[in-house]
Amino acid sequence: MFYTHRDMSIVIKTPEEIEKMRVAGRLASEVLDYIEPHVKPGVTTAELDRLCHDYMVNVQGTIPAPLNYAPPGYQPYPKSICASINHQVCHGVPGDKALKKGDIVNLDITVIKDGWHGDTSRMFIVGKDASILAKRLCAVTYECLWLGIGQVRPGAHLGDIGHAIQRHAESNGFSVVREFCGHGIGRQFHEEPQVLHYGKPGNGPELRPGMIFTIEPMINAGKAAISELPDGWTIVTRDRSLSAQWEHTVLVSEDGVEVLTLSAGSPPKTSNLG
Repeated sequence: MFYTHRDMSIVIKTPEEIEKMRVAGRLASEVLDYIEPHVKPGVTTAELDRLCHDYMVNVQGTIPAPLNYAPPGYQPYPKSICASINHQVCHGVPGDKALKKGDIVNLDITVIKDGWHGDTSRMFIVGKDASILAKRLCAVTYECLWLGIGQVRPGAHLGDIGHAIQRHAESNGFSVVREFCGHGIGRQFHEEPQVLHYGKPGNGPELRPGMIFTIEPMINAGKAAISELPDGWTIVTRDRSLSAQWEHTVLVSEDGVEVLTLSAGSPPKTSNLG
């Protein structure tokens, strides 16, 4: 079933499809549970990518969705995860640079299970010894994620989510990246609607039960402006300030919201990053 709003076709999932999305979401989160002990000083993001790839393919029987993903105008993405360090905003391509104590890194995981996508990301503090600013940025971004999730219910609007995120980020002196957003997800990696992380209450499509989409705020310690690196994928802050991102896939349920990308190792709803 499709719900059309200004020529946007938003897929409403059936109960059977929702159950498949629950499985894919939990599996994506379990990849992050698995990799967490390996995120430590001296490891390269290429090694983290290799470990995640092998876990997805050999243990879970899932397909890494980013590998060879090529939307129009892009070269195929060469790795199985995204790993964005410090001033990298998103889509960081894993490589041979070793993580250092005090780095912050976002690991973004999307798996495909039985044709359905699960998409989630977490911030990691390498060696648990980051600057006060880095810890605060990670914590506030996590709060932004949950404030956005808290707006999800039937009858609300996408603008309510963006407004809650923007207000919290900016009230803490941070800025919201405008060029990238959350998205519908299901059989396709990216579906309608686009879920902006800024906006006005009451604006945008109305939320209806059966919608599934990601909320994934990208918050910068400095200005919002971004640049793309020559690899054609990695996005960085133009002023080289730190950036953080957290992501969950959520379902608009009959009476509120269900977070689909939770697992045994998921951080609690209140940030524990200091």
